[in-house]
Amino acid sequence: MKDPYLQAMTASEPLSLEQEYEMQKSWLEDEDKCTFIILDREVYESGKDEVEAMIGDVNLFFNDQDRPRDAEIEVMIAEPSKRRKGRGKEAIHLMMRYGVEELQVTAFSAKIKLSNEVSRTLFEKIGFSLVSTSSVFEEATYHIEVNDHLIAVLHSATPDYRLESLL
Repeated sequence: MKDPYLQAMTASEPLSLEQEYEMQKSWLEDEDKCTFIILDREVYESGKDEVEAMIGDVNLFFNDQDRPRDAEIEVMIAEPSKRRKGRGKEAIHLMMRYGVEELQVTAFSAKIKLSNEVSRTLFEKIGFSLVSTSSVFEEATYHIEVNDHLIAVLHSATPDYRLESLL
């Protein structure tokens, strides 16, 4: 990722393409992470080219040893022309539903740069509550517990959700 704006908003370092592939490979093998690549459906269906259709990713991290079913969630829409069109919200809803139904996630958190008002507003609209801010790390932490209401919201927001095996 070489976009300075994305690096600032995601607290990321610039990586070469080879480093990106190595990171993705390590994440594939790490049971504490779950990553889905976000594709633009129209681009993919017009040419069946996954690389051309990639616009971002959505991730779950299981970092809390004391609460192993709590997941930190993050989303990035890397392609500027695809931002602010509901794709991040859709990806979060889909990943949360997958996390609840397939990974038995019981709560989600999100750490967002204080200056990233767009993401902070997005997570608040989804129902996350601000639980803390850190001036040292310049980030806000949001949280939401899984309950019947959230499950109903996720089902309503993802009517076309289905899992398909690619194997």
